[in-house]
Amino acid sequence: MKSLKKVTFTMAFVAIISTTFQCASPKVAATQFEIQTPFNIKTVSFQEWYAGIKVGTTGLNVYLPVTNISQNVTIDSIYFRNLKGKLERKDSRYVAVLQNTTKGYTFKKSERPDDYPFTLKDYECVISYIENGVVKYHKITQLNEVAGTYYENGPPSIYLKAASSGMATLDDDED
Repeated sequence: MKSLKKVTFTMAFVAIISTTFQCASPKVAATQFEIQTPFNIKTVSFQEWYAGIKVGTTGLNVYLPVTNISQNVTIDSIYFRNLKGKLERKDSRYVAVLQNTTKGYTFKKSERPDDYPFTLKDYECVISYIENGVVKYHKITQLNEVAGTYYENGPPSIYLKAASSGMATLDDDED
């Protein structure tokens, strides 16, 4: 009889504890995606790039054309194909250069890191932006892929802040 009471007490104790404590879930995964954004997003596109054999890396260029952005909004980062990158404003669009975490000469989707906050399909991305000091997320469900490109010496330096502002062009200069 005592053993039956112990078993009943133990089962009741486990049941109470299991209903009190819930399994932990990723913090951002429970975040609601914003349907409306304080800016307009045109068609988002991406391009795979391949570095030379000496460099041996691959990655993605993501192009985010944005118009009518509010003064109190800062576009921050992009999450795409298990990679995260900073979005930098270049002319009328934002650009992110995402370097693949796996070494190789052909593009292979990176493994999802344990701390990666989203589970996305291959043609989905999440944009993070800050509005009035609050971080918000917007999910884009369709990206257009453009033909890949080859960079002999690694990721394209034209997107990096340290790059020079001069760029070669075929246009004739008018004096």
